[in-house]
Amino acid sequence: MKKPVILLLMITLISVGSIAIINAKANVSNNSSAISMQDDPADAKFPKGAKIYKEKCVACHQTTGMGVPNAFPPLKDADYLFADKKRAVRQVLNGNNTPITVNGATYTIPMPPQVDTHEDAVAVINYVLNAWGNDGGTIKLEDVKDIKIVR
Repeated sequence: MKKPVILLLMITLISVGSIAIINAKANVSNNSSAISMQDDPADAKFPKGAKIYKEKCVACHQTTGMGVPNAFPPLKDADYLFADKKRAVRQVLNGNNTPITVNGATYTIPMPPQVDTHEDAVAVINYVLNAWGNDGGTIKLEDVKDIKIVR
């Protein structure tokens, strides 16, 4: 008796999960304001940064730059990001273990270092500052040369 009930429960959970995934994909594809990474002009303008983002950052901050609520902060339209570009480079180089508040929401999950060089940090931050419709300008390598890499 237990096996059929467990099997039915598993099938139900899989079905519900599949429907949720299908609905989520439909919502993204029907949302005309969602910019995919392939359509984003920042990909062409900042190809090195786009490559780094896709390799290192997308798992947490997602392809849309919207992050994961209550876990990983958004980078799209992020007040925290735009407030201090040099801090953003520092965090990509050295990680961050302190809580941050982005657009009024607090995030406490630490971010490990993502890149090993100032050049890579500037490349990915310049990409993020300009992806998904962001108009965050750029930061220059000479502006961040004084940041020490701490590991």
